[in-house]
Amino acid sequence: MDWAPLVSTTLGAVIGIASTLATDRARTRRGRQDNDQAARQQLYGDYLAALARTRNQLRIAARPTALPAAERTRRAAEAFHEGNAYELRYQIAVVAPQPVVEASTAAFRALRDLRDHVEAGAHHTSPDYIQARDRWELLLTELRRTMRRDLGRQVF
Repeated sequence: MDWAPLVSTTLGAVIGIASTLATDRARTRRGRQDNDQAARQQLYGDYLAALARTRNQLRIAARPTALPAAERTRRAAEAFHEGNAYELRYQIAVVAPQPVVEASTAAFRALRDLRDHVEAGAHHTSPDYIQARDRWELLLTELRRTMRRDLGRQVF
């Protein structure tokens, strides 16, 4: 009996099956990576939007003519609770790489410092408020760059 055709057929089948399995595995891994990236992109956008909502409420509270001092303090405190940034920040800490987590934490703390200035009575024209606002804007820009870098986007 000649074994060559049987061996070559079996070897061909093994190679075909292995090739198919390797391709399927690569496709699955690529699909999972794409899904993970899409989820991070959504989370990053939601977090930036929450920070923007919080910052906008702080901007309104920092206007001395708009609200009495007690109301400004209350609004500054509420801005953080209603902005949803806390919850999203914790989600980022779970799914994002360390550079994004660090940039997220730095920007969040800068925004919290800005809130503290408003609660202490600072107005939007106060030097300490302006300094805290500028620091916040700088760290927010760095956060966006770090997020874009993580998502493989061009960084400006």
